[in-house]
Amino acid sequence: MINYTTDQDIAIITWEMTSSPMNVLNDESIPQFDAALQRAFADESVKGLIISSTKPEFVAGADLKMILRSNDKPPAEMLKVTSELNRIFRTIETSGKPTVAAINGTALGGGYEICLACHHRVALNNPKTVIGLVEVTIGLLPGAGGTQRLPRMLGIQAALPLILEGKKVGVQEAKNLGMIDDIADSPVEMMDKARAWIDANEKPLKPWDEIDRKTGKIVGKDNFKVPGGNVQSPVGAQTFSAGTAMLMDKTKGNYPAPLEVMACVYEGLQVNIDRALMIEARHFVKVATSKVAKNLIQTMFLGMNEANKGASRPKDQAKTDVKKLGILGAGLMGAGIAYVSAQAGIEVVLKDVSVEAAEKGKDYSRTLLQKGVERGKVDPQKVDGTLNLIKPTANAQDLQGCDLIIEAVFENRELKAQVTKEAEPMLAPVGLNVLGSNTSTLPISGLAQASAKAENFIGIHFFSPVDKMMLVEIIMGKQTSDYALAVAIDFTRKIRKTPIVVNDSRGFYTSRCFGTYSGEGMELLKDGVNPILIENGGKDAGMPVGPLAVTDEVALDLVYKIAGQGIKDGAIGEDDISYQVAKKFVDLGRLGKKSKAGFYEYADDRSKKLWPGLQDLFPQTAQQPTLDEVKTRLLYRQAIEAVRCFEENVVRTKLDADLGSILGWGFPAYTGGAISFVDFVGVDTFVKTLDRLADQYGERFRPTEALRERAGAKTLV
Repeated sequence: MINYTTDQDIAIITWEMTSSPMNVLNDESIPQFDAALQRAFADESVKGLIISSTKPEFVAGADLKMILRSNDKPPAEMLKVTSELNRIFRTIETSGKPTVAAINGTALGGGYEICLACHHRVALNNPKTVIGLVEVTIGLLPGAGGTQRLPRMLGIQAALPLILEGKKVGVQEAKNLGMIDDIADSPVEMMDKARAWIDANEKPLKPWDEIDRKTGKIVGKDNFKVPGGNVQSPVGAQTFSAGTAMLMDKTKGNYPAPLEVMACVYEGLQVNIDRALMIEARHFVKVATSKVAKNLIQTMFLGMNEANKGASRPKDQAKTDVKKLGILGAGLMGAGIAYVSAQAGIEVVLKDVSVEAAEKGKDYSRTLLQKGVERGKVDPQKVDGTLNLIKPTANAQDLQGCDLIIEAVFENRELKAQVTKEAEPMLAPVGLNVLGSNTSTLPISGLAQASAKAENFIGIHFFSPVDKMMLVEIIMGKQTSDYALAVAIDFTRKIRKTPIVVNDSRGFYTSRCFGTYSGEGMELLKDGVNPILIENGGKDAGMPVGPLAVTDEVALDLVYKIAGQGIKDGAIGEDDISYQVAKKFVDLGRLGKKSKAGFYEYADDRSKKLWPGLQDLFPQTAQQPTLDEVKTRLLYRQAIEAVRCFEENVVRTKLDADLGSILGWGFPAYTGGAISFVDFVGVDTFVKTLDRLADQYGERFRPTEALRERAGAKTLV
């Protein structure tokens, strides 16, 4: 795992883990790394050390499975592991021998903390390399000195945003920020620069260290001055007071890690580095043993990686590769699908009723690419190549030879049937021969009736805006084959989206559950709850926006049409809250954000305010519920619907249900997802709370019998 060689008088320690796809800090690698360091420190012929990697990345960070295993153990055990890592990293600083991190690739989290402990950092100029302290994105904080060394290097104002946002930066930006010291254009130059620095720096001392006069050993400096001002300086005081308030507003107190980072930096910068590392270790253990960290690691890291690798893909199907894609409909959704597909190198035929309409759809890609160039995220030389992959047309014959065709026309059965029959014969006879529907609510089995090959017809539901939303909900019709599923998942992975697989039903999984959030907001409004309280309840619970605001975004006339179709199909009655409220607003001409009038009023400057007329339509009661009660209604209503979908096999796995809820409609990630939410609050508590809510507000909250049988169990699944 850890190679040790010497080149004249320099020890070269290289990471090369074979037990893991990437180099990670874990129970096996940490002791080996320590042993290699101690060997170099003890060898009098070694005057300096270079730490690097033989893999494409440097070190990706800590093994999160190790942290999960420790999550269930007493906090003292995790504190022991964290303190040991800090001891090892501290020996790098205090050995008296110059140590250089030769960063040949990505260095994140604990990997970058190794670099911070080194005296000098040289990075290879690799466009794929990213560097940063990303722990906060999975509910943790940098626990191996990151919260203490980076502010001491860059200053409080420069370092805090990098830690709090978990920002990953490229090599040049890392150099500009001071996160690394030098850049090399080749591996040979990187090692040469590392050697040269060691030759020029015999006994380096970190700025926050000093030589103890009595012992002659390196110790933390008690009077170290942080660049730009200490905690007690005006800059420091303003940063922490304003920063804490902003964090509370942003996280609503649902995510403990950012607030612990603030406390950690504030407390640690007032003492020497050795005591600061002890403070950091205690804060790290506090967040690492929390339910939030466990949920974020399980769902948003390990689970996401599993899904992105094709966990739901049929194992017996050969790998497929969509090279030519047809898209029917060049509206917002079709144009977005065309963009992400062309970005992945897929030839795209974008068809609409006219060439002008199709060209307008292509312009969407042109605009996004230009913005990417302006922001430095897109290579200007690749713009024309990407755009040339998109062929706008009004001629169905141009779809000839497509491996996959996705219809993205309006949610109308007759229209979808028409374009399906027109396009399907154009599929390549020797290609993959699959037709997908980007529908959000219409049952796939019904739409497949227009297809000559129902076994090759599948739902491929994208979310808007396609370029930003990472989820793709793949829907299996009654006759859809595993082959078609394999094609859809392979395509989704190729365009770098996260697939979940669900079975056919009205609204499928995401639309059905999302509708309960919007619907419960309307129920609260009908019950006389102040709309401000409703919206704040949604945001405080961790949803991206309030239920009324998101309904305006979706559009009230669309809600009305979908509910109307549900009534027509016999799935719901005319007493359905979404139908009743949406009809009322459509009759008033208040269609939502697109008409600048819905639950909110929208000004030309993009500001909005709740419509005063809500009070007339839904008079507020004198006795208002608590904020917690509003939050409970909104979260539990979504969660019980997700449980029903899981029990009915609409959504196939707990992971797909959790990822779909977070990525699809914004269910709070700190809970782990809509199904993990049950474990988050406890199965018994969940059932008891549902019964109370059902008794007070309606049978929509009533727990299922299967759920009731699980009451008292440790986990739902």
